Amino acid sequence: MSSQHQRRFNTRRLTLCALFVALTAVCAQITIPIGAVPISLSLLPVLLCAALLPLPDALLSMAAYLLLGALGLPVFSGLSGGFGKLLGPTGGYIIGYLPCAAVIGLLLRRRDGYALRCLAMALGVLACYALGTVWFMVSRQVALMSALSVCVLPFLPFDAVKIALAALLAGRLKPVLEHL
Repeated sequence: MSSQHQRRFNTRRLTLCALFVALTAVCAQITIPIGAVPISLSLLPVLLCAALLPLPDALLSMAAYLLLGALGLPVFSGLSGGFGKLLGPTGGYIIGYLPCAAVIGLLLRRRDGYALRCLAMALGVLACYALGTVWFMVSRQVALMSALSVCVLPFLPFDAVKIALAALLAGRLKPVLEHL
């Protein structure tokens, strides 16, 4: 592989990673405050990123998003940022983007299809919920059922729609990205 081709390949990968960092930051601002944990669109680009990019690139994108937010850039919901936000009650859900992307990326490494994408994304969201809920329980000193009723159950219908939409979009966008 020529060095010019290698540079273009690396530039393409980094550009796609940066695109998903930016898309996650923008979608995090689209929220509906319903309580301790707002409904946000930020999970949608996480799902897309994990389904469209190779696993290392998806993890790099989500790690960069977390790092930018931890450094204080206003990339989290409500134009917030800072390490304190990650340590707060909803920080586990934000950090949960990493295992979410990992689960989806691992499950979609060799096979693809709408049903498989939906299943992989549902399991990825489950990983995000698990980390976030435990984090919420510890930070708020609440029992599991209380945390689930505040942080998971109200979000299931919205996240099901995000999963269906992301799985559909990923199927349509994957051939386009492969052609680039």
